[in-house]
Amino acid sequence: MIETERLSLRPLQLSDVDAFVDLHADPRVNRFVGTYTRQQAWDRLAVIERQWAERGHGLCAVELRASGELIGRSGLQYWEQFDEVELGWTFRAEHWGHGYATEAARARLDWGFATLEEDYFTALIRPGNEPSVRVAKRLGFSPRRQDTVKGNPVTVYALDRSTGPSDRHDPAE
Repeated sequence: MIETERLSLRPLQLSDVDAFVDLHADPRVNRFVGTYTRQQAWDRLAVIERQWAERGHGLCAVELRASGELIGRSGLQYWEQFDEVELGWTFRAEHWGHGYATEAARARLDWGFATLEEDYFTALIRPGNEPSVRVAKRLGFSPRRQDTVKGNPVTVYALDRSTGPSDRHDPAE
C-alpha cells in the first residue's frame, strides 16, 4: 500500500470486480480504455493479480483516504509485446480536474524508479486523450514513438531513469 496526501493505492484484486466494471461503464471514461463485462473484468483482474505475484508490481485501486471511495486505478503494467513497463491511470469522470491522476501516477512512478530496475517507463496514450497527455507531461514524460495496442493507435510517451520523475506540480491539476 502506498499513501499520498489524499490517496491510498493498493493492488487491484478480484474482489474489486464490481467497482472495476462500474469505473469503465461511463462513456467519458471508456472512450479511451474500453468497457468490461463482469467476466471480462474478472479475467483482467486475474491477470493483474498474477502480474503482482510474478513481477511484484501491477495496477492499483486508488481510493480517497478521507472516505475509502475507489475513484480510479493507476499503476505499472508490463507489456510483453514491447518488453516495457507502462505507467497508467484511469479515473471516474467526476474526479477529473482535481489532480488525483497526477498524484497517484507520481506515487507509482517514484515507487517504480526506487524499486524496479527499469531504464524508463512509458505511458501509452490514444489520440485525443488530452487530459492524459497533460498528466504525462506534468510527470516529465515526452513522446517517444507511435505504436498500436489492441488494434488502437497510441503515442508512446516515456520518462528515462536518467531524467527521473518531475518535481513540477501545477496546483490547477
